Amino acid sequence: MKKYIILGSLITASVWYSCSSENAGKIKLSAAELKADQDLLAQAQGVFKTLPTVAENPKNPISVEKVLLGRMLYFDTRLSKTGNNSCNSCHNLATFGVDNKATSLGDAGKNGDRNSPTVFNAALHIAQFWDGRAKDVEEQAGGPILNPVEMALPDKKFCVDKLSKVEGYQIAFKAAFPNDKEAITYDNMTKAIGAFERKLITPSKFDDYLKGNIAALSKEEKAGMTTFINSGCTACHSGALLGGTQFMKFGLINDYHALTGSSTKDLGKMALSKNETDKDVFKVPSLRNISKTAPYFHDGSVAELSKAIKVMGKTQLNKDLTDVEVSSIVTFLDALTADIPEELKTAPKELAELK
Repeated sequence: MKKYIILGSLITASVWYSCSSENAGKIKLSAAELKADQDLLAQAQGVFKTLPTVAENPKNPISVEKVLLGRMLYFDTRLSKTGNNSCNSCHNLATFGVDNKATSLGDAGKNGDRNSPTVFNAALHIAQFWDGRAKDVEEQAGGPILNPVEMALPDKKFCVDKLSKVEGYQIAFKAAFPNDKEAITYDNMTKAIGAFERKLITPSKFDDYLKGNIAALSKEEKAGMTTFINSGCTACHSGALLGGTQFMKFGLINDYHALTGSSTKDLGKMALSKNETDKDVFKVPSLRNISKTAPYFHDGSVAELSKAIKVMGKTQLNKDLTDVEVSSIVTFLDALTADIPEELKTAPKELAELK
């Protein structure tokens, strides 16, 4: 993440800002331009929030040992029936927590019926899965492992027995859960994975901007943010995640099938609740790292971010966004992309050393 330094004094009639390498040089702002920039920052701070450093869960305190165990489990193909898949297979940390496929390939070679959302920042969401059927990342972690299409282990006992046979896991689980008589349990496995995922928070230069560094965003990125706000996108995409905190009908005003070409029969939350009011209702995705997590929507029906923005404008706001507006919004959304630490992109060495 690039660091920026504000130079000059705000009490003078103008101010100098240092710039990123791609905007080398200095930009001198007049007093009026500075006031407009400060007003825009204040508006942004009223709509958006900075990301926390970690997503805490009082019921699952984070420890170094628990996070390391969770990271090993996240990359371990032992958690799938045939050993083809791990959590990372569908939520690849090297590619911003997704596999960039419309739907993901399961352990037995069949595809799921929904797009795999990014795991980065997911612990901050209101709930997990597109339909919100899991309350947190701990509960979510246990779902795919037993799903017959995804990782396909037959039951919890089978999973626990499999892990218990690995000497390295006996040691790692005991270190992570020292007060538990039986350290290797299905619940503890999900807690460890959840603890690891609660550390997967990805601040970007947008957070630097929200903290008061006006120079962190370019003129074009600020213009895109203004277009984003003025278009009404923040009705759903606001806060620290720019989404992830509510459920909304997809196709609120216009049918998304006609606009995306999707043939999916997915009923959204209605498939679980059986309530007609939940038809086509899905969790609003976060827009953090959105430029890197194509394809888009619950069915992965749109491959390009610009098209996804146009679809959202029409389906949710009944607006025909122009190409100029869409391009401007894309520029802003690019600013939400973070730098993923290299050490997160591969399995920990401790996993290879397990016996």
